[in-house]
Amino acid sequence: MARRQKHRQPVIDASVTLFRRRGYAATGLNDIVEASGAPKGSLYHYFPGGKASIAVAAVEEAGRRVCETLRELAGGKGSAGTLIRAHAELLARWMASSGFKDGCPITTVLLELAPANRAVAEAGRKAYADRLAILRDRLVADGHSEDRAQRLASLCTSALQGALIESRVQRSGKPLEIAAQELATMLDGIDIRGI
Repeated sequence: MARRQKHRQPVIDASVTLFRRRGYAATGLNDIVEASGAPKGSLYHYFPGGKASIAVAAVEEAGRRVCETLRELAGGKGSAGTLIRAHAELLARWMASSGFKDGCPITTVLLELAPANRAVAEAGRKAYADRLAILRDRLVADGHSEDRAQRLASLCTSALQGALIESRVQRSGKPLEIAAQELATMLDGIDIRGI
């Protein structure tokens, strides 16, 4: 019978939270141990590659969470514009509830470690590709070609990531609201004939 990985997920969960608040470099292993409640030895047991391997797991987990949220939002009726607005509303509420202390754990880790750390960069590429695929599929369902849908999904994701940073700096959800409204207006107003 396989041994249960009792402390692995708490370490990952704590790391996701700490990295999105403090960044990778400002988060120490002792911080992760304290926040997770895991014994320090479990970090080395589950993550023999050290802190960078924890970062990979945190990026993968954060990517999974984002995709789960987007799938839930995309499962409802509505256009890609509706999906973008709903996602931005969730992000704005999440940012406000944290007192604008939280950022995106994927972005904070990637800014510090990619492209130098290949494993982290690959985890980030996969997290973004999975996110883009959900939005691309919604855009294709709206009638866009695969190529156009992929490009629009990339634009929307980049705009929302930038709006997250701006929201944190301004301590306001307004940048997310503006970005989402403009993206939705653009997406819902595009004449897809001939594209």
